[in-house]
Amino acid sequence: MFEYIKGKIDEITPGFIVLDNNDIGYKIYVSNPYSFKEKEEYKIYIYQHIREDENTLYGFKTKDEKDLFLKLINVKGLGPKMALPLFSNGSLDGIIDAIERENILYLKKFPKIGDKVARQIILDLKGKLVSKENNVAIKDDELSEALQALGYKQGDINKIIPKISSELSIEDKIKEALKLLLK
Repeated sequence: MFEYIKGKIDEITPGFIVLDNNDIGYKIYVSNPYSFKEKEEYKIYIYQHIREDENTLYGFKTKDEKDLFLKLINVKGLGPKMALPLFSNGSLDGIIDAIERENILYLKKFPKIGDKVARQIILDLKGKLVSKENNVAIKDDELSEALQALGYKQGDINKIIPKISSELSIEDKIKEALKLLLK
């Protein structure tokens, strides 16, 4: 599985980009291909979708976009092809705000997102996403549950989670969280 690919944009089409990395052209589906410039180097965060009949790469400019995308595709009835367009017109904050405020109309403005799917997105993700100004972070459910078991309130936990590196092991995350909570 890929985390990201660095390379130069070789081709831009309405639905995807081709990223050249060491003379290999990766066809990557992105929400807004024209936000990239040909011959410029980018670090594209990758989700590789493998099924019996397809092997597709989906790309994102930031890790936060990829993290939100991964949460969205776990919603019942919402696959990668339906989730990707949410990022073309919607900002991360806008998408998260719509989910938290149960704004079904905002979610339904995207292609193929009907009333049923919009309600399912809200049901599955409300309260599991955090938006801190323009710095968006996905809640760490395992860390949150561990801190709740130690007696900390969800509101206090939500304040410190964005400050903890997602690269740490769960044990180190808990240690870091406890340091922050005890301040």
